[in-house]
Amino acid sequence: MLTAPLLHAQDWPEPIKAVEARGAEIIQRFDAPSGLQGYAARYNGQGVALYLTDDGEHVLVGSLLNAKGEDLSQQPLDKLVYEPLGKEMLSKLERSTWIADGSPKAPRIIYMISDPNCPYCNMFWKQARPWVEAGDVQLRHVLVGMLRQDSVAKAAALLNAKDQQAALHEHESAGKASKLQGLKKIPDTIQQQLDSNLNLMTEMGVSATPAIFYPDENGQLRQQQGAPRPDVLNLIMGSRP
Repeated sequence: MLTAPLLHAQDWPEPIKAVEARGAEIIQRFDAPSGLQGYAARYNGQGVALYLTDDGEHVLVGSLLNAKGEDLSQQPLDKLVYEPLGKEMLSKLERSTWIADGSPKAPRIIYMISDPNCPYCNMFWKQARPWVEAGDVQLRHVLVGMLRQDSVAKAAALLNAKDQQAALHEHESAGKASKLQGLKKIPDTIQQQLDSNLNLMTEMGVSATPAIFYPDENGQLRQQQGAPRPDVLNLIMGSRP
């Protein structure tokens, strides 16, 4: 069995409580070898494996490797931390304010937190064209304004456009030559949407754009920070162009 019965927080052993007191969220206990008790935790949005020693007096934090060098911590962390976390993050991305780029019938959906002034966001937009134009991928741009003084106003202008997708395409295809003008007066509703997107970015532990969220071969949500290398690009898009 991968997991052991779920314990209530007050039942955690003292060394595990000590890690919890440092800011970790203890998720669940899992079976571990050699007399150890494993605990899956989340800290700053990342999965962390804890191993309680047989005497119950000490805790080891980090990966547990076997004689073959295999990481025994990854499977329980994927199951107990990253899988539910990915579902939670995907749900929040779906409910955020975004502009669709590509066919609504595309079988693959990719979210990108982007700033209108971000050159690497524009780079990824260009990288994605073969898949988007073929109808295989829809990019969903979760707009934020953070890089420059006029980023918020430009993001607001895109959200305020009558045809958001066309406005986004015109802006991104022009690159540095874009003539996008920011709104001088941002409607309250759009400002709230941008604030919410920025809060979501912070909540997800993202500090720069683009932040790209895509499903891996198992359907688990993965994150790519920055414009990807060609080999990583194929993983994100799910196939070669």
